[in-house]
Amino acid sequence: MALVIGVLLVALTPPLLSGMSGAAELRGAARQLAAGLRNARNEAITQQRETVLVLDLAEHRFAVSSDAREIALPDSVALHLYTAQSELLDGEKGRIRFFSDGSSTGGAITVSGPKLAYRVNIDWLTGAIAIVEEEVHP
Repeated sequence: MALVIGVLLVALTPPLLSGMSGAAELRGAARQLAAGLRNARNEAITQQRETVLVLDLAEHRFAVSSDAREIALPDSVALHLYTAQSELLDGEKGRIRFFSDGSSTGGAITVSGPKLAYRVNIDWLTGAIAIVEEEVHP
């Protein structure tokens, strides 16, 4: 059931973001990423196999290995990926990997604008995903 909800959130959120700006756009992008990460974790647990979320920083897109769709994020937000060195594919792409027990490689994805940022944290031990609001200091 949680997997279905996660998939629906990832599928329905992009059209809702088209008219947003500022803080709402940042928050929406962070929620999209969190939904994709939760979807990847749920897939890893239910299918008992490693599942990966691949984030393309240059193209502002991400995809879950078990899903052929790529989810686009707003071009107006800045993205930063913090993950295990082994999960960096090149300067523009990286992964967060989830294992069959729900754990992950861990890390964080920051979605930021000029004054505000949202950090999507991924706990390595539990695979839990949390969104934290941060102020950007020049």
